[in-house]
Amino acid sequence: MSLYSDHILRHVPSFSRILVASSILRIALIIYSEWHDAHSIVKYTDVDYRVFSDAARFMLHPSPDNRAEGPLAAYFNFGSPYTRATYRYTPLLAVLLAPNEWVHPSFGKFLFAAADIVAGVLMHNLLLSIVLPDGSRIPQKNVTENASSGAADAKNREEALRRRATFLVSLHLLNPLVFTISTRGSSESVLSLFVLATLYYALKGNWDLSAVLLGLSTHWKIYPFIYGVACLGVIGREHGAGGGLTGYLRSILNRGTARFGLISGMTFLACGVAMYAIWGQPFLEESYLYHLHRLDHRHNFSPYFYLVYLTYPSAQDGLSLEASSWKRLLRSPLTSFIPQMVLALGTGLLFGRRKEDLVFTWTVQTFVFVVFNKVCTSQYFLWYTLFLPLLLPRLSMSGRRALAYGAVWIGTQALWLSEAYKLEFLGQNVFFGLWARGLVYVVGNCWVLAGIIDSYTES
Repeated sequence: MSLYSDHILRHVPSFSRILVASSILRIALIIYSEWHDAHSIVKYTDVDYRVFSDAARFMLHPSPDNRAEGPLAAYFNFGSPYTRATYRYTPLLAVLLAPNEWVHPSFGKFLFAAADIVAGVLMHNLLLSIVLPDGSRIPQKNVTENASSGAADAKNREEALRRRATFLVSLHLLNPLVFTISTRGSSESVLSLFVLATLYYALKGNWDLSAVLLGLSTHWKIYPFIYGVACLGVIGREHGAGGGLTGYLRSILNRGTARFGLISGMTFLACGVAMYAIWGQPFLEESYLYHLHRLDHRHNFSPYFYLVYLTYPSAQDGLSLEASSWKRLLRSPLTSFIPQMVLALGTGLLFGRRKEDLVFTWTVQTFVFVVFNKVCTSQYFLWYTLFLPLLLPRLSMSGRRALAYGAVWIGTQALWLSEAYKLEFLGQNVFFGLWARGLVYVVGNCWVLAGIIDSYTES
């Protein structure tokens, strides 16, 4: 891909300037959101942010009808964040947003924006220290022109690396999807930071710290557990020995894989036990169990929504045992969960064998997880676009194909959104058409993913 032509790189500013510009942009949007929300019926602030803020307020102000219910709750003067209807997150999020009550209602937005910036710093570090030196191919003219000595050549190469790294990170920091979601008050940037930190220490070879962060990420939101498969594959190959069945078994179960799994599992368990000790059964139900039996019949990118919509429980379901059986099958979480897990975990097993391939493997795993999830909204796209700045140096494709993939990825979303507008704002009965466009979205995204896999080059 011709992302790094002299013409583009020559105009790339320093990384510090990108950070300053990104920070100012986010601060300006947060300040604007205060004005916009005060003067417009259609709010800039995400409704989820109001849920987070209310949950933090309930936690800080207990009452007879609002108290933590855990075994150790008597030792803490906490209310329950789950008193706020639709709060289905870890209590740690409410704790982080407690300063919304003490400092300013927009404190959480600044926190989420700061997580964006820190994630950019981690990306830049990884690009300079590992990704670009291992997998990039810098044209000779970028590093040898006007080079009169080896020292000048090395200096030119270092400068080219820095400009490339800055350019790639700016694709994330200046991505409208990224900065609007965080400044509207979505907590996805915090999870993205945890996941990126997990990857950072995995690529650095610090598997213990990576395992701790994976356990924390999985506690925050359950889906990052899929990355553990790829990590275990890499560790197993590093510690395994021999060929045949014995060698394969050693690569699966050895001291390294057992240590990583134990540390990660114990971190996840410790977080869960601590939250349960204070907030009790509501924590388990709202943070985890709810997602197992969740029936979301609201329209979203996933075609599964239409099956749930058509088979949503009604008073007449009990009249026919045969009808209720097939309806239960169609709306069962297993209908989407099984193919989703087979693909997400299977690609982790297939591609997760070398540390150098972790970025690619996690991208593919996340992509299929999102595409085949039973619920999919725009903010879920951040889960895999997070890795693109780190993956692009390892993709080999023409500019024309890159534009085609980008057009299909954006076009399938636009096609769906144009139909969703008729349903959401015009009240038209376009459920079947929306479902059909959801299928187009899945097929289009699978084609894009196939192109990414085909274009990946090993270092």
